[in-house]
Amino acid sequence: MKSKLFLVAGGSASGKTTVVKNILKHTSETDVVIINHDDYYHNQDHLTPEERRQINYDHPRSLDNELLYSHLKQLLAGETIEKPVYDFITNTRSEKVETIEPKPIIIVEGILVLENRNIRSLSDMNIFVELDDDTRFIRRLTRDIEERGRTMETVINQYLSTVKPMFHRHIKPTKRYADVIIPNDHKHDIAVDLVATKIKDILAKLKH
Repeated sequence: MKSKLFLVAGGSASGKTTVVKNILKHTSETDVVIINHDDYYHNQDHLTPEERRQINYDHPRSLDNELLYSHLKQLLAGETIEKPVYDFITNTRSEKVETIEPKPIIIVEGILVLENRNIRSLSDMNIFVELDDDTRFIRRLTRDIEERGRTMETVINQYLSTVKPMFHRHIKPTKRYADVIIPNDHKHDIAVDLVATKIKDILAKLKH
């Protein structure tokens, strides 16, 4: 089996997960594995909780792309991996790992997944999900307070100090590597259908 790799990038809270879920509605989950780039944030057990909070999580250096690249090469070669699991409450990797077996379609989703040249070199299709800054901020504020135990003040401070400037410096420029740009401020059925059709074609060829 020769797996195909799809990369899905876009700003924080742009709706990448929703787009991926909509794509999956057109395919069988048994044929697709989804990997979240966030799980590859560096292990920070050696830092204090306060030091961890000061890390710029929107900079490419915050991610262990060497490990992700190695893992993707293993999956594409038909090998099983032990993927790290990141804990957003403690701001470091969990003690747990997740066993990931290769499947025909591998989707990696993350804000900076198109930034790394080595990872891009493995990809069969690059997707960028686009949404205006204001809407992304509101979504992020709600998510981080409800799901990640953050306060409104810390979310706003982080957004202004790192999230917004890093988006324009490191994330938005990766849009030029995208094969498909999905605008998420209105219905994106046509773009999702396009990607889903591509996946169906790949799966059909793999099964023959």
